[in-house]
Amino acid sequence: MLSVLRGIPASPGIVVGPVHLLRWEVPEVHHRLVDDDAIDAEIARFQRAVEKARERLRHLRVRTEAQTGPEEAAIFDVQLSILDDGELTRSTIALIRQNLGAEKAFDIVLLEWRQRFARSSAPMLREKVGDLTDVHIRVLTLLLGLPDHDPVDVPRGSNTILVTHDLTPSLTMQLDRECIAAIATEAGTATAHVAILARSLGLPAVVGLRQALSVLKGGEIAILDGAEGTLVIAPTEAEVDEARQRVAEEEGRAGVIRELAMSEPVTRDGVTLVVRANVDIPEEADFGAHSGAEGVGLMRTEFLVVGRASMPDEEEQYRAYKRVVQAFGGQTVIIRTYDVGGDKLPVGGFPHEANPFLGWRAIRMCLDESDLFKVQLRALLRAAVHGDLRIMLPLVVTVDEVRETRQLISECVDELAARRVPFRDDVPLGVMIETPAAAVACDTLVRDVDFFSIGSNDLVQYMLAVDRGNANLAPRFTPFHPAVLRLMAQVQATGAAHGIDVCVCGEMASQPLSVFALLGLGLRQLSVAPRAVADVKRIIRGVRADAAADAAKAAMAASTAREAEVLLRRRLRAELG
Repeated sequence: MLSVLRGIPASPGIVVGPVHLLRWEVPEVHHRLVDDDAIDAEIARFQRAVEKARERLRHLRVRTEAQTGPEEAAIFDVQLSILDDGELTRSTIALIRQNLGAEKAFDIVLLEWRQRFARSSAPMLREKVGDLTDVHIRVLTLLLGLPDHDPVDVPRGSNTILVTHDLTPSLTMQLDRECIAAIATEAGTATAHVAILARSLGLPAVVGLRQALSVLKGGEIAILDGAEGTLVIAPTEAEVDEARQRVAEEEGRAGVIRELAMSEPVTRDGVTLVVRANVDIPEEADFGAHSGAEGVGLMRTEFLVVGRASMPDEEEQYRAYKRVVQAFGGQTVIIRTYDVGGDKLPVGGFPHEANPFLGWRAIRMCLDESDLFKVQLRALLRAAVHGDLRIMLPLVVTVDEVRETRQLISECVDELAARRVPFRDDVPLGVMIETPAAAVACDTLVRDVDFFSIGSNDLVQYMLAVDRGNANLAPRFTPFHPAVLRLMAQVQATGAAHGIDVCVCGEMASQPLSVFALLGLGLRQLSVAPRAVADVKRIIRGVRADAAADAAKAAMAASTAREAEVLLRRRLRAELG
């Protein structure tokens, strides 16, 4: 067995603990025939598995409601209703009576249901595909006698390293941070959403560990190093001692890090930057507000809808946005409207698309589903009375999308006024520059928007035609490609010429070398994971803006991303001594 698995660093930190394997995928099922005299016993076996799955879901619902609230727990109601569906039971039993083994009979029925729901013209049916998949996995796991794993099954305080193929938002909902100390996945890259969430939660993580589930058995002690991207299996006592020593050293530096986080982000030659925080879930707001960040540069709202049994209503959203705005006490809070689609599918995932990252997602979906979008817009206008809230639109490619949104906001203003509830009608509206179209033609947006925010994750993906979630392509995903740097410089120059603030809120803004490059490109606003604030300020305070500008100019003139990165790294080291 390999003693060290190497992947992609996703979230820094070191954890020594037992491995917990989570195989959350539909297992392969082989045809098995049963004799006539065994049919009744096979039906009974199927019914016992369904009842055990029901018990399991009820247990998960109770635990999820206790830990995260009734809205999040409601996802399990849909799955329970699927198990209670008489057609599901009758169809499966009918196949068993044709001498088919229970597991294959159930597999055939669920595959047909998932395909039928995915093709449905009714959004409510398409939304249930994800729930059907979860039920498919749960019942087959029981019928095949496979380990019945869930993240919530881990004992509290066990310092467990969760290892899985990928961590979907619905599974993420079940994570108990008092049980799970680190995450390792076979899939993903440093900019995949599991990596972003891990950094946001402060969980060390490694992604792209392609052999993990085939090599590991579960239960063995391992050392996960999120900064190095390694998982050491069955380490020696000396390796464990060294890892624990490094953990102690990190904890010892906590005071210095806190002091640095509260310092001013001013370069050695007197240039001041603004460093804000990214917020993924409302529960992070209090931590983010005390991280040294000057407000929120990006609040993602997808976790209000992903993995849910139903869409959140206006009141629930209003409370979530209000909580974040109030936590930051008058500082700017920029909230991005739903960026669902791609690998973030709402309430089960609709529609089924061959290429979802280029498909019906983000602002496109919101404008087409205007009733759904207006619920969010009304909640945002109401929450804006509590502070400096600003609205940001994702994946914009044309000014028409901005103007359509402004029309919807105008309708929301009239509706809220008619209801006589407090709201603001002057909320600033900005756009994420994350498509080449928006970046190249950002001058066409300046009369209709109040600010730009460069979403480096998607901008790099679309500029380089590299799927940022594909571990096989991870080395090719680089923000240092001269084309990317030149385009960012162009956006910054356009914003400056028209008096429009430009911020970078992708993962690029959290990386030390990238911070140096962005400073050199003229960017003066960054939004980063709260736990990255101290490191970002350390870089800013340790360099000169004019030296960064010279380095960025040379990087843009480089022939390759590798040349640009080497040049920037050499210049940064010289600046930091």
